[in-house]
Amino acid sequence: MNDDEPSHPGRLRTTLRSLAPDLSPWRESRDFRLLWTSGCVTSFGGFLTFVAVPMQIKELTDSSFAVGLIGAVELVPLIVFGLWGGALADALDRRKLVLRSEIGLGLLAALLLLNALLPHPVLWPIYVVAALVAACDGLQRPALDSLLPRLVPHEHLSAAFALKSLYHNVASIAGPALAGVVVAFSGVQTAYALDVLTFAVSLLLLVRIKAVPPATGAERPSVRAVLTGIRYAWSRKDLLGTYAIDMCAMLFAFPVAVFPFLASELDADWALGPMYAASAVGALLIGATSGWTSRVHRHGRLLVVAAVAWGASMALAGLTANIWIVLLGLALAGGADEISGIARSTMWNQSIPDEVRGRMAGVELLSFSVGPQLGQVRAGTMAGLIGARAAVWTGGLACVAAVLAVAAALPKLLAYDDRTDPHTTAVREQHHRQAEQAEQAEEAEEDAAV
Repeated sequence: MNDDEPSHPGRLRTTLRSLAPDLSPWRESRDFRLLWTSGCVTSFGGFLTFVAVPMQIKELTDSSFAVGLIGAVELVPLIVFGLWGGALADALDRRKLVLRSEIGLGLLAALLLLNALLPHPVLWPIYVVAALVAACDGLQRPALDSLLPRLVPHEHLSAAFALKSLYHNVASIAGPALAGVVVAFSGVQTAYALDVLTFAVSLLLLVRIKAVPPATGAERPSVRAVLTGIRYAWSRKDLLGTYAIDMCAMLFAFPVAVFPFLASELDADWALGPMYAASAVGALLIGATSGWTSRVHRHGRLLVVAAVAWGASMALAGLTANIWIVLLGLALAGGADEISGIARSTMWNQSIPDEVRGRMAGVELLSFSVGPQLGQVRAGTMAGLIGARAAVWTGGLACVAAVLAVAAALPKLLAYDDRTDPHTTAVREQHHRQAEQAEQAEEAEEDAAV
């Protein structure tokens, strides 16, 4: 063996290091560490309430319709306030907007707790709080998403999203299980109380993040500002491709609503829980080995490949009668969705200028919120007509066809390359200027203090 050639153990260590998540954002940005830890805490708290609310409604009404109504009351506030929240994120200090929304969400969790502690809890306040939570979430998420590019160096944005998705996937697996245990043994009151506590911890972390003021000459929040953001999105055909592909993937191949019926058709009612968890397991495996994504430059192509893999994996899950292959297909789909999410978020954060980043985050919120809602309706309707298995595999194949059609119709998506894209180059330069200005401001404050 050549002396310069690494040994087999050495090659294995090199390979493992290349797959391990890139921790550069964590090491280099104190504010990213605070934001990441805050998100980790509130994710687990959110799942407690996510499980407790439908459980409480079931206990109060014993009606599946009443439980399903939660999704309906949340949709409109999320859309309206998501767009408005994007305009606010471009006009105000994003950190303050995140903080104020977090306070609002914490107070709403406290209202759920107070209602649950009543001798006879009332139903209607749960729906009101659910709608208000959706509104606060719509206001917060654009600011939260557009905050990340201001806290992390431009070249580490892909790694930052992978780290962010890592805790989300862990919470998606462990959160519902933990919530189920808490609700079963301690009641919904304990779940709500723990959620309130997580908001308190999150606020203590978020308040320590530096101010993130709006860009110079930022447009005042208004309907006109929202329309300006929508026109910008329409002018960027590569961005339109990301929104359209995400919508197609969720519309045609998001069959979560029919999982109970699919499990029954396969005589595997025991597998319902694993079905819900399988996609999160696949996503977690990709997140834990996401180091390679930092070396990808053609994110549009990566997105198309991942979305095709998502649809094909869902088709596999629907075509087989073997429950283990179904679970494998769902896990593969979750991994593909994780890759798709990394590709989309990297494109968005790398190529959208800061002055419209909040409004674009509002548009993105619509693309990944409305799609799953419509996908649930499609899956449920098709399952009623042709059966659950057929609804899953036909949706998967339709997803593949739709994604390929979008890619053919929008060639700028496939042409995207962060090394040569003019939008990305301009944003990279803007990001470096902002970092230099922030450093100069900190040095000036230190000199004044001395």
